[in-house]
Amino acid sequence: MVSAIDLEARKKAAELMRKIFMNIVSEIEREGRPVLVMPKRTLSNTIYDYKNKLLLLGPETSKRSFTDVNEARKFMQTVLMASIIYDSLVNNEYPTIRDLYYRGKHSISYRSGGKEVHENTWDEQKESDGVIRDLEVYLNVLREELLILSKEKGKVVGNLVIRSGDDVIDLSRMGHGAYSIEPTPDLIEFKDVDAEYILVVEKDAVFQQLHRYGFWKKHKAILITSAGQPDRATRRFLRRLSDEYNLPVYILADSDPYGFYIYSVFKIGSITLSYESERLATPRAKFIGVMMTDVFGDDIFREILRDKDSRSRLNSIVKGLDKLGKKKPYLSEAERRNYIIKAKQRDLERAVELVGYDIADVCLDNTELKSKLKKKEGLTGYPWFQTPEWIRELCIFFRTLSKLEIEAMASKGLKFLADHYIPEKISSGDWID
Repeated sequence: MVSAIDLEARKKAAELMRKIFMNIVSEIEREGRPVLVMPKRTLSNTIYDYKNKLLLLGPETSKRSFTDVNEARKFMQTVLMASIIYDSLVNNEYPTIRDLYYRGKHSISYRSGGKEVHENTWDEQKESDGVIRDLEVYLNVLREELLILSKEKGKVVGNLVIRSGDDVIDLSRMGHGAYSIEPTPDLIEFKDVDAEYILVVEKDAVFQQLHRYGFWKKHKAILITSAGQPDRATRRFLRRLSDEYNLPVYILADSDPYGFYIYSVFKIGSITLSYESERLATPRAKFIGVMMTDVFGDDIFREILRDKDSRSRLNSIVKGLDKLGKKKPYLSEAERRNYIIKAKQRDLERAVELVGYDIADVCLDNTELKSKLKKKEGLTGYPWFQTPEWIRELCIFFRTLSKLEIEAMASKGLKFLADHYIPEKISSGDWID
């Protein structure tokens, strides 16, 4: 039996689609030239909103005209996908993005120059996925609002009661398991929340350790894991929970460029989904670790600044480096030797993408590796990583060529991670915003 919440969502989405696409139908009936106008989903049309700390789409638009031979295929694909989604809505179906790929994949036959030609509507799923994203932009809705499902990935546990469908679920009574965040988080109703903050853990294994240890009970926290790169449902669930209950959000990720980027996806949004950052990103999210300074302290960075040329070059990129407070490491020298992992070339290249080639050129003193990064010249990095705090972290990474996983902190002792490291960093304000 379909829940009343789903039925209402279907009705709303179907009415929206019908209203918008009836304008196209009317234009065809008038023997006009139907055109779809939508914002461009391109890197060049993606801007960073410094005030609101979000990645957003810019003002540029694109037009798809059915009568333009260069745009007819894209026009057809967009209308075809809209038709399939609309049929699913009115027929109470729950398609996945894979289903939509197969439902629309077929050959169109026509004659050209006396020959019969066969052309596929789309060849690969990445093509149909792009059409779905186009529709999200065109309709100004999330695909989840169109009842399109995806694989459940994120998990949550804590003193939180929700209504999902027709059921009320107490997320504090999940045993050793956790609630899998459903693909349609906007259809969840938050009934009761008793927490002081939200802790998002990149690694599922560490999430499980903290859960079994009772971290969320002891520290009145909502515990969430993205199990790596966060999916849309987890990001939307986090944004809603943070906004609706005004809860602080802290991100715990690996101390490497990939962990740093996962944090930025939660906080700023992603380039691919910049058109939905206002609903998917959580600007109030703070990075509590694991930081390079938690591993090494900041003596290495201060040594870099003692070189006049290095100091001058770094200060030309960002101001305020000299005002950073001194930081002591949470790990001893012996523990560092046991826990750190040597960074690979791909880690270096990812770090350059984050903070820019100029920072790497100053802080990386391995000439062999630096020569391999020459092709990265011209990369200026993401503006949200070009702050004094992040430059310090990335400079230490470039100089030490080391990284560290969250599990290393747990290996030092789960009690250390749960009762010392995380609470101390939160209470002392030792985070990067």
